[in-house]
Amino acid sequence: MKSLATLTALVLLAIRGAEAVVYQNAEALPANRQFDVIIVGGGTAGSVIASRLTENPRTNVLLIEAGPDDDGAEDLQIPNNYPNGISRDYHWNFTTTAQAGLGGRSIAYDRGRALGGSSSVNGMIYTRGSADDYNKWAQITGDRGWRWNELLPLIKRHEKFSGAVGGRNVTGQYDPTVHGYNGNTRRSNTTEFPSNLDLNSGRPLGITWAQSTYGGGQRSSASQAYLTPSARQRPNLSILVNTRVTRVLTTGRAGNKDFRTVEIGTPQGSRRTITAKQEVVLSGGTIGTPQVLLHSGIGDKTELRALGIDTVHELRDVGKGMSDHIATIAFGQTTQPDAPPMDRDAALLQWRQNRTGPLTEASIGHQILWSRLPKDLDLLRRFPDPSAGPNTPHIEIALMGNLPGQLFGGAVVLMTPYSRGSVKLASKNPFDAPLIDLGFLTHEFDIAALKEGVRILKRFYSSPLFADYIASPVSPDPDVMGDEAWAEFTKSVAVTTLHGVGTAAMSAKGARSGVVDPDLTVKGVKGLRIVDASVIPFVPSGHTMAHVYAIAERASDLIRSCL
Repeated sequence: MKSLATLTALVLLAIRGAEAVVYQNAEALPANRQFDVIIVGGGTAGSVIASRLTENPRTNVLLIEAGPDDDGAEDLQIPNNYPNGISRDYHWNFTTTAQAGLGGRSIAYDRGRALGGSSSVNGMIYTRGSADDYNKWAQITGDRGWRWNELLPLIKRHEKFSGAVGGRNVTGQYDPTVHGYNGNTRRSNTTEFPSNLDLNSGRPLGITWAQSTYGGGQRSSASQAYLTPSARQRPNLSILVNTRVTRVLTTGRAGNKDFRTVEIGTPQGSRRTITAKQEVVLSGGTIGTPQVLLHSGIGDKTELRALGIDTVHELRDVGKGMSDHIATIAFGQTTQPDAPPMDRDAALLQWRQNRTGPLTEASIGHQILWSRLPKDLDLLRRFPDPSAGPNTPHIEIALMGNLPGQLFGGAVVLMTPYSRGSVKLASKNPFDAPLIDLGFLTHEFDIAALKEGVRILKRFYSSPLFADYIASPVSPDPDVMGDEAWAEFTKSVAVTTLHGVGTAAMSAKGARSGVVDPDLTVKGVKGLRIVDASVIPFVPSGHTMAHVYAIAERASDLIRSCL
């Protein structure tokens, strides 16, 4: 019996040893473990790369996430918890610097802080934007691999189209040829409005049905889609949570500029280093990635010197060139009575029982209108068209109806801003929050384009179809209150859509501008690659989560080809 018990214990130990381990803190990570690739950031891109690379059992990967494991976190799983039903423990809780273009206001800048990153806390809207955007990436980088037609198979690879919420038949309400069905990330249709068959065809202009990253009644974040129970059972995948990466360091002689070592730690604890055999992948996002680079001495040497940080490798564009979508609002009143309020307790019980009911989708509207500015607009004569091409919308309008207070209207979003911002360090302490300057409305094109967006919203609701629905028109109306008063109102209410990009932008190989080459390796160094929204050179005409999935899928193939 003693021999049988010993054998059983050995078998159980072997089973445990054949599974991926989630280490809750740096102290729990064995000092003798070796990894081919270390991924910094377990968000949207980091989850994809960790899963794809460990499909090869000979590739050992360490995924490091600053926040907690999202496994079993119910408030993250319920789609209707967005935006206010999610614990602030899963956010970075950033605030921007005072925005000159917003009358000196600072605004919240939410980023996800858990496995899955912002895909675990965002609004889940899935929009790829226009094919023009990707083709412009290819033009900027000189790499045809970033063209829409080249990326589309990789986009389909990550998708698992699952129909509509509640099982409604959506035949004829989307284009089945532009979607994937066997991938990881589940997506659903949320309404019916037949102006544009599919917003994700690469030609999004028109009124479209929203598509979102949930399925089976719950959120399909990057971690839930890629770090699945089966992926977590891989012995070659280790996940370290609740741990900050403070710097990337050179491995061997500093002159080699081989950045395969990461420094980890906590504000109260000691620091330790871990070295990858092949490469380090930074996936900290548009805020976190430049923050790590700058603390590592990779950036503008003049700015680093001012903070007392030694420059190890000068790349002046680190943290610069940030662009984001800005939104304003306009609402009117309907003739329709308010819908009865949801019984939250009953809805939660229903969701827990069978993942059905009103909690299975977010309360953010079902229809999106994508539009270009009028061709004869004087604004487009005064400034070159900032869009990537003729099929790219300047304006997104999230249409909303039957809101509390008998309201209807929408959020008007500028998709093609001229304004640019930055991410800089506040101090040499890596645990201090960075300085996030969105630069909103610092270029005159943007406020004028938003004004035209409100006019587009007005024209949409001027249709006779809405005559019996509208009790009072949308406001504030720039044509009623005057340009100056409307601009001051907009500066007082405008918000970010949290689609910031560009702080480690990709550019052509050999270009003096930019931070990464077309293969996403950091210019002028070895062993370091960036895969997240920071590499996108300009904010695209869609919600950036979809773009990051595409980038991460291609990056996974690029990395695998080097291992």
